[in-house]
Amino acid sequence: MHEESELVTGEAVVLDLRVAKLASRALAMALDVLVQFALLVGAIFVLTIAVPFADEALALTLALVFLVLIMVGYPVLFETLSRGRSLGKMAVGLRVVRVDGGPIRFRHALVRGLAGFVVDFWALGLFGAVAVIVSLCSSDGRRVGDFLAGTLVVRDRVPESGGHSAIGMPPGLEGWAAQLDLTRLPDDLALASRQFLARFGELRPEAAHALGWGLAQQVGNALGTPVPPGVPPWAFLSAVLAERRNRDHARAFQAYTARAQASAAQPGYGAQPGFAAQPGFAAQSGYAAQPDPPTPPSGTPVPPVENPFTPPS
Repeated sequence: MHEESELVTGEAVVLDLRVAKLASRALAMALDVLVQFALLVGAIFVLTIAVPFADEALALTLALVFLVLIMVGYPVLFETLSRGRSLGKMAVGLRVVRVDGGPIRFRHALVRGLAGFVVDFWALGLFGAVAVIVSLCSSDGRRVGDFLAGTLVVRDRVPESGGHSAIGMPPGLEGWAAQLDLTRLPDDLALASRQFLARFGELRPEAAHALGWGLAQQVGNALGTPVPPGVPPWAFLSAVLAERRNRDHARAFQAYTARAQASAAQPGYGAQPGFAAQPGFAAQSGYAAQPDPPTPPSGTPVPPVENPFTPPS
């Protein structure tokens, strides 16, 4: 069962997340336990070969070490390297995030892993009974490890809302945005920025500025570039996201062009016209150059120039 998250940040912004409830988390946990069980069987097999049978103390010590490393190290390692996803969560489509919606770090994964081993599942958890009870009592399905680490598990495969307005490139930032290395921008940070811009008009001015500035700092740190002087945080985020979208569209357009040209060049197809030359394509694709707007006749009053940085509605 899933339900819309009522998670609210410190700036009173409701995050558009779908919290993973008990059923999906249990399935992800079962898959992770299968992986851990396979690792334990492999570790025991190695111990039986490498350790002499006479040295039972050494064998027991190594077995305990492998047990802790697999039961604690496995979730900590995967959730740290994959930004909140173990193998089971990847298969089910879940992700661990902070309660403010941001990506987790090593300390969050470590607290969750230790609490899961000691309290939620194995040592004192009665094979998951504690985790199930706490999760059922929590509106967000959080277990003890989530409360201690300040995290929660959400659905990672949520379709983008079609109600979000298109993000445009603020005037004057086209050249600056074209020089950015956007491959370093994490998907979850881009999603948080897009949700902030979609709800910009619903926020109080001080909350919008605080949240926008925080997101702009995170995006700037990820891209290795500061916010340009005199540019509002929302304009900075809009420029980054608009440039990211434009590059995605350009890559898709170039790939489609290359496939069409390769198909036309194959023997037996004959001289086929490029799809860009087909009637009506330019009007449908939106990539053709648009004619300049007509010049108003002399004497016609010219409307005042709008503020180049008009906040999104």
